[in-house]
Amino acid sequence: MTIKTLLAAAALTAASALSASASCSWGQQQAMSCGEGMTYDRESGSCVTVTG
Repeated sequence: MTIKTLLAAAALTAASALSASASCSWGQQQAMSCGEGMTYDRESGSCVTVTG
């Protein structure tokens, strides 16, 4: 009975780990939002003040 319990626990652990990794948003891009008077600079990867 101990082996069955260990196998069941291992299966539940593996299932929850797979479920958690499947719900992650790796590889998805998100829009960058900058404050008023600023724009996104791709080179620096941050918001910079608009001049001119």
